[in-house]
Amino acid sequence: MSRYQHILVSREDGIGTVTINRPEKLNAFAGKMRQDMAAAVRELAADPAVRVLVITGAGRAFCAGADIDYMKELLERGDTENFTVLVEAGRAVVTTLRETPKPVVASVNGPAAGGGANLALACDLRIASDQASLGQTFSRIGLHPDWGATYLLPRLVGPSRAFELFASGEMVGAEDALRLGLFNRVVPHDRLAAETKALARALAAKPPLALALAKKAVYASESHSLSQMLDMELEHQLRCFASRDAREGFTAFLEKRQPSFQGT
Repeated sequence: MSRYQHILVSREDGIGTVTINRPEKLNAFAGKMRQDMAAAVRELAADPAVRVLVITGAGRAFCAGADIDYMKELLERGDTENFTVLVEAGRAVVTTLRETPKPVVASVNGPAAGGGANLALACDLRIASDQASLGQTFSRIGLHPDWGATYLLPRLVGPSRAFELFASGEMVGAEDALRLGLFNRVVPHDRLAAETKALARALAAKPPLALALAKKAVYASESHSLSQMLDMELEHQLRCFASRDAREGFTAFLEKRQPSFQGT
């Protein structure tokens, strides 16, 4: 039994999976779900047996974002304090995903809207069903994008296209999302679970230290100069060079076998 009400956590073959489990509401976030999501990610990130995290949704949706009924209640009460709590809780999820040294894969099984879209964008990779869609739907209800949207989206599609998606509030289908770079790959719906597992297993077989440092460098490059990145590359390369995994990688290559990386 999960200790979270609407968040399921499972582990298998070095893969930790977080499933948003409120399918009757298209996995819309309500109550403590945002806080539980961040806690579940931290739990798996701290587990040495877990090498890769997968985020997905139960039922026919990935995540519909915020629970509109609850948001309407806050609006009618003018409850700015609790509305701020919701926005800040979304911020905590995004920063937790980015700060996790392990690769995080979003397995987008259906619609991902508003905060749900940006939950997917905050992951390192996105594999999606051909029935999936993604949309910055905030403008439909008179709200501004959050969950890091104004940072994440322009870096994926450019500022002009990002503003277009914010302004329109339209859902983008799987193939268009792939073309725009919002999804890394799109697979047939009935193959999504198997393809996600294959991708996660492939990542889990890679050297953990090398992947963690590469993830750190990729996101650091958004605010660092070329000179700073060259310095970081040297630092990271020396750490990898001194690792047992590098010795195993070279040995396995020369022996023409698959390496067995241990993360040390």
